[in-house]
Amino acid sequence: MAIKMGKLHKQIVSLLETLEKPLSLVEVAEQVGKPEKTVFKALRKLFSDGTIECDNKNRTYYLAKKES
Repeated sequence: MAIKMGKLHKQIVSLLETLEKPLSLVEVAEQVGKPEKTVFKALRKLFSDGTIECDNKNRTYYLAKKES
């Protein structure tokens, strides 16, 4: 099932793929050059779509493991 992603969603996914490490909201916002509020909304959508996961303890985001 393909999920339609906007430019910011693609930037975030690409960033997480490239860095291969969990990032906080602030780190993601700094890297993509967008306000935290805007990035949070995008992260929330990616999380609800199952594209990314969230470590609640450390408050970091990372790509969801793809099922094979």
